[in-house]
Amino acid sequence: MSLQVVILAAGKGTRMRSSLPKVMQPLASRPLLAHVIAAARRLGAERPIVVYGHGGDVVQQAFAGQALDWVLQAEQKGTGHAVQVALPVLAPAGRTLILYGDVPLISVATLQRLIDAVPDENSLGLLTVHLPDPSGYGRIVRDHGRVVRIVEQKDASDSEKTITECNTGILCVPNRLLHAWLPALKNENAQGEYYLTDLIGMATSHGVPVTAVHPDTVWEVEGVNDKLQLATLERVWQRHQAEQLMRAGVTVLDPARLDVRGEISHGMDVQLDAGVILEGRVVLGDNVRVGAGCILKDCEIGAGTEIKPYSLVDSAVVGGNAQIGPFARLRPGSKLADEVHIGNFVETKATVMGVGAKANHLAYLGDSEIGARVNIGAGTITCNYDGANKHKTVIGDDAFIGTNNSLVAPVSIGAGATTGAGSTISKDVPAGVLAVARAVQKVIEGWQRPRKTPKA
Repeated sequence: MSLQVVILAAGKGTRMRSSLPKVMQPLASRPLLAHVIAAARRLGAERPIVVYGHGGDVVQQAFAGQALDWVLQAEQKGTGHAVQVALPVLAPAGRTLILYGDVPLISVATLQRLIDAVPDENSLGLLTVHLPDPSGYGRIVRDHGRVVRIVEQKDASDSEKTITECNTGILCVPNRLLHAWLPALKNENAQGEYYLTDLIGMATSHGVPVTAVHPDTVWEVEGVNDKLQLATLERVWQRHQAEQLMRAGVTVLDPARLDVRGEISHGMDVQLDAGVILEGRVVLGDNVRVGAGCILKDCEIGAGTEIKPYSLVDSAVVGGNAQIGPFARLRPGSKLADEVHIGNFVETKATVMGVGAKANHLAYLGDSEIGARVNIGAGTITCNYDGANKHKTVIGDDAFIGTNNSLVAPVSIGAGATTGAGSTISKDVPAGVLAVARAVQKVIEGWQRPRKTPKA
């Protein structure tokens, strides 16, 4: 049967105490809703249906351009009502998986088992979980082992409240049954809402078997209602990702202090020290070592390279056997070849550096093409911005740039050339020469350094 996915995302999230809609709160640097949409797509849903309400404009703008069907739930009258408003975009046949925008970590494997539990139009799948403390959850009522209904906490009897098998709210239901049963839902309960869970009782009364499926882990089905729950689930997810990396052969020196906020590809014998943050798409070659406190975002690091502590690599490519940092910053567009050395307090932006080039201390290199084996002296900057436009600096192979140079772009320094310390280079330098551009030193007799005016 074909599959559609409905994601309920209309809640306000009052307990978040935030102007940001609840489903837009970030987990691993992505909105909660983004995690759920990603799971739906991995299951093959081409156009997930998002039922939105509070903060709808913000939510829709965040996912503009994506293949989604949006359905407005103007009034929040319960989960049953939320799926009712989606009925016009549900096909008459097939099956629908119902997910929640504030339950971000549900696994594709668990959901696939739930879908497989609905092989035809005369069956229904329900995801349940056993909890040591079921307070607040709907209870799964069984008769001789068969699921017959769900009772909400506020409507449960004392004996029903002792049940520890709980409803997650996640269902897989044939579309034929949704079209037949949803319009018949009633709100005769303590909340005065239309409960989606009443579908289980309807299934029982119509002789439709209900198959209960359980998640691999409890945290998969945990929802997020406030910042404390959000932070708790963040740490659970980060620990899970650290464990996945370690099982794949990565050495994580402190799994409790690693944040993965994207997709990571890695080779063998990679080592990550404490406090490392990996964002976006990060590729790490064999034997890469990442020091404490580093942030790597949308970058590629070649085999054998060491990123020393407290360095930032953002949208950059670094070759093999390079040394970066500590306290280095590689900005977008930086492309560093093999065996490049970037030292402490060196910043690169839109700069290409050839094999074995070095900038070991206190330099800014922007909009530059730097050849192989070039040495950049401490305190050197490329003056690439004239207040209106950016200009390029080109340095040939084997050039030596002296300490405290200002290279005023556009400027070219030839292969093998040398510039003297303290020079301001504003004209092209031919290959193989020494260029010195310093002001003539003067001694001014009788000059007095300014002094502060004494306080009255």
